[in-house]
Amino acid sequence: MSYMFYISLAFLLSCSHGSDDSIILNEPKEIIPVNLTLDIEVVGKNTNYPNGDGSGKIVCKASASHAVKYGFKIGSQTEAESSNGVFQYTFTSEGINEYQIAVFAYSSTGHSISSFQNVTVFVSNGELELVWSDEFNTDGVPDTSKWGYDIGNGCPNLCGWGNGEKQYYTSRSDNVKVENGLLKITAKKENYQGFSYTSARLLTKDKFEFTYGKVEVKAKLPIGQGTWPAIWMLGANIDEVGWPACGEIDIMEHWGHNPTYISSATHTPACSGGCENTKVGETTLSDYHSEFHVYGLEWTEDELYFTIDGEIKYTYKPTTKNSSTWPYNAPQFIILNVAMGGNWFTIDENYIESTMEIDYIKVYQ
Repeated sequence: MSYMFYISLAFLLSCSHGSDDSIILNEPKEIIPVNLTLDIEVVGKNTNYPNGDGSGKIVCKASASHAVKYGFKIGSQTEAESSNGVFQYTFTSEGINEYQIAVFAYSSTGHSISSFQNVTVFVSNGELELVWSDEFNTDGVPDTSKWGYDIGNGCPNLCGWGNGEKQYYTSRSDNVKVENGLLKITAKKENYQGFSYTSARLLTKDKFEFTYGKVEVKAKLPIGQGTWPAIWMLGANIDEVGWPACGEIDIMEHWGHNPTYISSATHTPACSGGCENTKVGETTLSDYHSEFHVYGLEWTEDELYFTIDGEIKYTYKPTTKNSSTWPYNAPQFIILNVAMGGNWFTIDENYIESTMEIDYIKVYQ
């Protein structure tokens, strides 16, 4: 009786054990990829072309442990499969655009992980050529074939030039000159023509006006509460249609009372001055007065890109384009100036003088 019991028990245990082994052996094993990395090369990217050479080409390389294949997606496009983790793509939308790249790593059991990365790519249908420049290599008076001046304070039609500015603009060498390869615009505290400050405002109006292109200005900004340097543009039709119908493009504005703040902005009939939705790009720059930086604009038929040292800081691309939101389909001219004071800020009572230095200004098309 006892012997038969043990035989039966052994048989049952043996059968039970065999059944468990079968279950374990037939159960699918999950393989999860890990350590997914994605490297994106923008073809032709260098110091001069931080967003590529204009070809629009990128090369993506992905790697992950336990992965047997990869998938790549550009935005909402269809996923493209790659067996070796390498994927090449050419963008065709002209200008500088940012895109999201998604990569998926798949294992032999179909399990996957993903990663996302943004990339900014420049596309040009043709090589940009330098069409106008001033590198300020001749000491003395700025080149009169390239630059004119606004003189005074805007009175009687636009006193304070519409902003409550306190300076009187001149063309004197005390306020503007070329020296040692630099254009120097100096805002000074002095009594002149009934005003307490002097400075200069140079412009290319009636000398050089253009539509679309790339602008680069290498500059070092003044320091001091009350200073208001600007690198900007106005529509050449301002005398006919007025402001803001002509359109204003502020490539760079800086205010001494908020020293690390750099602004880029657009002013249009739809939004100008202090409107609630003023189109402004903001960034910070601590060495604005001690180091030169390249302040840039890329102007296409559809979009404005504002850059500092080649890096996009602000983009203006209205959904609806009409004369109210997009007056930027006609020639504009360039303005360089240092204002003093405004309706919304004061000047340091101990301010004496400060200078904006410009190494070069270049326009490409």
